[in-house]
Amino acid sequence: MTATTVNHEAFLKKINNYMFIVLLLMVACFFTWSENINITRAIKVVGRMGLMLSSIGIYYKIIRYGAVNTMGYKNIFSPLFYLAYMGLGFISFTWSTNPGFSALQWFMTFQSLVFAYFFIKSIKVLDSFFEGHNIRLYHLLGNSVFVLQLVFVVGMWIDPDTFFRLTNGGEEARLGGVMMNPNELGMLAGVGVACLIFDLYRKEKKAWTIIKILIIMYALFMTGSRSSLIGVLIIIFFHINQTKKQGLKMAIMGAVLLVIPFAVNQIILKGGDKERMEEILTLTGRLPFWQALITEGLPREPLLGFGYMRIDYKEFFQSVHTYPGKMTHNTFMQVLMNLGFIGLCIAIFQMFFTFHAFFSENKETRLMLIGILIPVLINSFTEFGIFGESNYGILFYQMIIFSVSFKNTTLLSSAEKLYLKKRRPELLA
Repeated sequence: MTATTVNHEAFLKKINNYMFIVLLLMVACFFTWSENINITRAIKVVGRMGLMLSSIGIYYKIIRYGAVNTMGYKNIFSPLFYLAYMGLGFISFTWSTNPGFSALQWFMTFQSLVFAYFFIKSIKVLDSFFEGHNIRLYHLLGNSVFVLQLVFVVGMWIDPDTFFRLTNGGEEARLGGVMMNPNELGMLAGVGVACLIFDLYRKEKKAWTIIKILIIMYALFMTGSRSSLIGVLIIIFFHINQTKKQGLKMAIMGAVLLVIPFAVNQIILKGGDKERMEEILTLTGRLPFWQALITEGLPREPLLGFGYMRIDYKEFFQSVHTYPGKMTHNTFMQVLMNLGFIGLCIAIFQMFFTFHAFFSENKETRLMLIGILIPVLINSFTEFGIFGESNYGILFYQMIIFSVSFKNTTLLSSAEKLYLKKRRPELLA
């Protein structure tokens, strides 16, 4: 088996590099790198289309090298309910209050769905035909997040006007700038920490991985994202609970307990400002906004909503006592307003079957998926989330869905056996 791995080392290294670059660029395409709207649209639509096609190309490159499509499906209700949600969103163009906007949002989400399908399928094919390979989703995703967070950490020192966003009347500077919502950037940091922790388990030399995690944590602190901080703390304690090394467990818990008071005071309590405490109690005005959506907006279109990614007949929903909003800052509320109670039921069932599927996976995969899901799910309660407007949280969730949906059937047709005999004779031997 070792000899087999060595024989294909050059190919596997090339595939690993391709997958890392494609994933890095795909996540980067969700950022607003330019204030020019035409450049932004080109990156977000055309760029992602090219990367979607690149993910398909990587999959077929693996097949051509020496593999066949023996992938079957398991936990089928998870992807089926997601397709049902996408299907209802597509049909909703017919009653959407802005069909053009709905179609654009749906198309971008569909792009990431196809990307996730072929990206995860490539990893599953590698698992089946290149046993012993070291290409891992958590390594690819963790390093992609690290590179993006490093860009912001360096950028905040070189060009603070671009990389910081002033909030609360200019009193608070949060990392993100116009390029990314600070809470979304914080969620990305949480995903990076969740993924790189697995490199600590796998690699003997841990110093470089620890440095990466510390840089990401610094970026998280500078975003000032309360929800993301909570997510990272949950991830850390989740992994502490998994390790059987008592010394390591006590060391990590001690370090976390030392940092928590400072982090909570600066990020969650914002230095103890009483006015900021009132913001916390209303979730920065979100609670009154959600209440107005349920009492005033939902009764207008309760069953099927206002159309995919629409929350009112107008561009913004505004109540007498709330700020105007184009999105709900809660992914479940977003589904409810977009696609009504029917859409919300589909989304709830989809999540149930996805979470239930975790129990059928091996320990490493299960822990990885839960780690990625924690920051994404927490973000879903206060921002775009997994069923909101196009964002990389949706991409990560789609990857989770397909990670529990593929299985190797191991049954080969005569044509497939002949193909492998030509390309990979050692497999049949």
